[in-house]
Amino acid sequence: MVYSRPDWDVYFMMMAGVAATRSTCLRRRVGAVIVRGRQVVSTGYNGSPRGLPHCAEVGCLREILSIPSGERHEMCRGSHAEMNAISQAAATGVSTEGGQIYCTHEPCSYCTKAIINAGIVRLVFLHPYPDELAREMRSQASLSVSSVTVDLLATAGALLESIILPDAQSRRGN
Repeated sequence: MVYSRPDWDVYFMMMAGVAATRSTCLRRRVGAVIVRGRQVVSTGYNGSPRGLPHCAEVGCLREILSIPSGERHEMCRGSHAEMNAISQAAATGVSTEGGQIYCTHEPCSYCTKAIINAGIVRLVFLHPYPDELAREMRSQASLSVSSVTVDLLATAGALLESIILPDAQSRRGN
């Protein structure tokens, strides 16, 4: 057996993917992980505020009002994963200053403002999101931005499968 392990970006992006599994959004499942010094300090996923009904229970306001993706973010009962990760860190008294944020989706302009104001210095994302204002603000703030490819993440997924389901590979003849 060849021993391999994911690099740090893939490792933390995998965690963001796991956080996304907790999402209660009916349109898009997004996860975020904030890291300082290669230590996770906070996670978040998109969904309704703490203690409030989820969209699966009361319906998606954006769907009901026929609001297209990327428009009128204020017309949603949910908070974005990045906002929830930053809020969680604040609620527990954990600093995000100088940290990195790993997001399954490229942040919108609202989340980009929060990321900049939280003192986060690096963003890594998986799926692009078409928000030119967000990109412009990140550039003006000198926020370091990287993306992880789906192919790179898929190799890490195969590694994870070999750990969680070791017999699956032998059944496939590997």
